Amino acid sequence: MSFRWHQTAAAALLFACAAFSAAANQGAYDSEIALFGSEAPRLQAMLEQGFAAQIGHGQARSPLRAAMLYCDAAREGSAEAYYRLARLFLMGDGVPRNLATGASLLAIAAQQGHFKAQEALELTGLREQNLPECLSDPESAWAKLSVGSHVDIERYAGAQPKERRAVVALIRELAPRYEVDLKFALSIAAVESNFNPRARSPKNAQGVMQLIPDTAARFNVRDAFDPEQNIRGGLAYLRWLKKRFSGDLKLVAAAYNAGEGAVDRYGGVPPFAETQAYVRRVLAFLPPPALNEVRRAVRGGLP
Repeated sequence: MSFRWHQTAAAALLFACAAFSAAANQGAYDSEIALFGSEAPRLQAMLEQGFAAQIGHGQARSPLRAAMLYCDAAREGSAEAYYRLARLFLMGDGVPRNLATGASLLAIAAQQGHFKAQEALELTGLREQNLPECLSDPESAWAKLSVGSHVDIERYAGAQPKERRAVVALIRELAPRYEVDLKFALSIAAVESNFNPRARSPKNAQGVMQLIPDTAARFNVRDAFDPEQNIRGGLAYLRWLKKRFSGDLKLVAAAYNAGEGAVDRYGGVPPFAETQAYVRRVLAFLPPPALNEVRRAVRGGLP
């Protein structure tokens, strides 16, 4: 590796650290997540949760969990996620410092039009092809995060901005009425929209629980952007799925994402990368006893 490569790589590291230091404090959370508003709701939720993990907002700080969430969002096409993941590798924050990997991720972000990534590459001239495992084999990468990967969803939900805390309060009030476990309901809402009542996806999924028009009509939701109506519709669907799949939360989450028909066709979680990642993110918010119950159900009651 040449001396010039070392110099330019160091410049990239300094650029990334300067960009990060301006935002790495608790008070910056509300303003920082506003930067993700142009993303599709589920990608926005991943970025927001990744940043929260990175700075320890509503949870213990875990830059490794942040890296995995950024990786999930990057695989689904987010240039911002590639950029933020690059900074973690350049700084060695939560992941082993790897300048080549950071440069590779910056290049992808730049190709997708990310301005700050383009600036970094213009500054350094770095061009590498060294992508992390979490992009090629996410399940293996996430498995290495098994220790300490659980996030208390109630603590996390309570640390949201004011408007979203009002949404959380509605879920707390309504979930018991629909016989849906509160933590599970909050987890679904977090993964779908991160409690954003105005979220609208490119596929026209709407509101906190990201109801598509057919599901909204099915559960008598007239205005999917009314938080209470939306939450009631989502909870009604979760209650229906819970009965359909005998309380197996893993299958309920998979069906909420991919549809109950897909779960029936494959006899379990469908082999769709998006659905598998979705289920993993939902379950990561559930406490270990709940996870153990899910695992026992999947194994037919075996220990």
